Amino acid sequence: MPSDAQIQKMLIAEARQASETAYAPYSSFPVGAAVLTPSREIIRGANIENASYGLSICAERVAIFTAVASGATRIEALAVCVASEVNSPAERMPCGACRQVMTEFMDPSAMVYVDGVGAFPLKDLLPNAFILK
Repeated sequence: MPSDAQIQKMLIAEARQASETAYAPYSSFPVGAAVLTPSREIIRGANIENASYGLSICAERVAIFTAVASGATRIEALAVCVASEVNSPAERMPCGACRQVMTEFMDPSAMVYVDGVGAFPLKDLLPNAFILK
């Protein structure tokens, strides 16, 4: 079984590759993500924009939804990579909508790796998350 450092390195490499398939003609802000499923499969996603901006979707959600549509019920870890030049770590972080979706499919202790920023347990990215019981 790979170590946490090996998983982080592997997922970030996959997220970087995924960013190359982003469709970001309006923002020029390509983002890639990669998730690790319990079966150890890695599934990638990239952001996809639309001229009607509200219909765009983030890379993290594409990767998570693709994993779920493929039969995964949980996500073990996630990595995200912003492939454009950004000025601050905050510009590399997952948005609030993605953090909420992560909460639906990841344990609070699951790791989120942000390329160029660091590693965070999900519970630190979205404390007191909204959860229906």
